[in-house]
Amino acid sequence: MSAAMENGSSNGNRGRMYKVIAPVERKDGTTYWMRVGTAYPNKDASINLYLDAWPTGQSRLQIREMTDEDFTRRRPSGTPIPPIPKDLPF
Repeated sequence: MSAAMENGSSNGNRGRMYKVIAPVERKDGTTYWMRVGTAYPNKDASINLYLDAWPTGQSRLQIREMTDEDFTRRRPSGTPIPPIPKDLPF
């Protein structure tokens, strides 16, 4: 376990939070790290993972402490949220 996980977060008053990322190989040979979930440490030093996605053909995940940039990254001001299509099959 990293020192950051043991000693707490550098994110001010927020509890410790981690992003779960997975490498995705691109056709040009480069790697893109896709965020697939969030992780939270427990008092007993275990970690709960909450996955939103699982890249097909991938068996490697990485847990990284969330940075202040991760918390402040937002949709640009004034950009509308796209509407939900009304013809969804479910």
